[in-house]
Amino acid sequence: MKIFVNRKEELKILKERLKSSAPEFLVIYGRRRVGKTALILESVKNKNYIYYLATERKNLEKFKEICIQKTEKFADLKDNWEVYFKNLKNKIIIIDEFPNLIKEDDSILSEFQKIVDLVLPGSKTKIILCGSRISIMESKVLSYKSPLYGRRTSQLKLKPMKFQQMKAFFPKSSLEELVQIYGFADGLPFYLEKIETPFWKWLENDIKREDSFVRTEIDFLLRYEFKDVSTYKGILEAIAFGKTKISEIKDWIKLKATDITPYLKNLILTDFVERDVSIFEKPKSRKTRYYIKDNFLRFWFRFIYPNLSIIEEGIFNLNKIKKEYNQYLGLVFEKLAKDFLISAHKKILGFEITKIGRHCGKRQDLPQGKNEFEIDLIAYGEDKKQIAFFEIKWQEFKKERDMFGVIKKLETLSQFVPWKNKDRKESFGIFAKKISKEIKANFRRQGYLIYDLKDFKEF
Repeated sequence: MKIFVNRKEELKILKERLKSSAPEFLVIYGRRRVGKTALILESVKNKNYIYYLATERKNLEKFKEICIQKTEKFADLKDNWEVYFKNLKNKIIIIDEFPNLIKEDDSILSEFQKIVDLVLPGSKTKIILCGSRISIMESKVLSYKSPLYGRRTSQLKLKPMKFQQMKAFFPKSSLEELVQIYGFADGLPFYLEKIETPFWKWLENDIKREDSFVRTEIDFLLRYEFKDVSTYKGILEAIAFGKTKISEIKDWIKLKATDITPYLKNLILTDFVERDVSIFEKPKSRKTRYYIKDNFLRFWFRFIYPNLSIIEEGIFNLNKIKKEYNQYLGLVFEKLAKDFLISAHKKILGFEITKIGRHCGKRQDLPQGKNEFEIDLIAYGEDKKQIAFFEIKWQEFKKERDMFGVIKKLETLSQFVPWKNKDRKESFGIFAKKISKEIKANFRRQGYLIYDLKDFKEF
């Protein structure tokens, strides 16, 4: 199945735990659509297991009904979680969307504590708790305040797939089309499985459909996580349109900055938004920017949400997205370049990275009268006092003078970066969509770190 492309490590971990002769208490979580349930069910193929998808009401009764389907003796058992698990000894029990049980009655945490402490010892029982509400799984199940703290034998936070794994989903696609797809779907298997190539033709057809998942998916996701959906939508739309500071978001949605902070915290907890601080700022710095972590969310709020009315009327023209998509992919490509540099840093940089990220600063003596500047990507290594500066451009370079212009600007801005300025060793480079072999080779001979999309497939 497509969804298990490059899930080998996760599958290996689960299968090893399920083979063990000891009892296991596994916690698996991650945002919706990342492929948790399918991964778990793949790991228990051809095994004797109970699978229960929790709801917000009457879970004990519904769980009993599932168990009766496996063995009729459950019909006569006392309605009690501990009793049920005693009668499921040596089986694999999967509770999906465990946060729904907590929402119904948070005493379930103490119930499961008793089960783990009193029922599991001496058995081969495997319990798998799975959940999409990341904040609840971390605060109620995994945190030191939880009755279940310290009892798990393994935990796995499932993450979206990497860009390098996209080729397995779309073997006939060019690298550029893969970036276009990644900018839309991120590495989320649920979305990737829906897409067909050519990408633009599929997208146009889906948007026109009455049952289009592109139109309806975000409402489903947000209502699953939040009550005040309209405020969250306003914040996400602001960020999607480049309003990354709290003051800018506040101006966009017309709320005070103090009113926005709790919403941003919740968006971070759900893995929808990430907090970004300049590489040389302290982690708790107020000079913080916020970015949508999930490409699908960002795409939707950038292109679908503002156009919902004309999409519903059937008069939306996909060329509107195509015209702005290269600009949109700039931020997507920055993320890909950072991931690429991390994976290939030993070969590219020749030193171990101490820290990596973007840098924003202010100077009164900048060229052209500007007092703010940003460097897309900086990586440095404390051991060798080495630092590398990169500009990231989702564009094709056809002329050497254009490349030199970017490099010279980068060299100028590097002077304003406050890190071991007197004794550091500097490197400069560019990540771009496309650079001719001749230009790339010429700049590399001069010691510059020059890479384009073709280089990404080597790692």
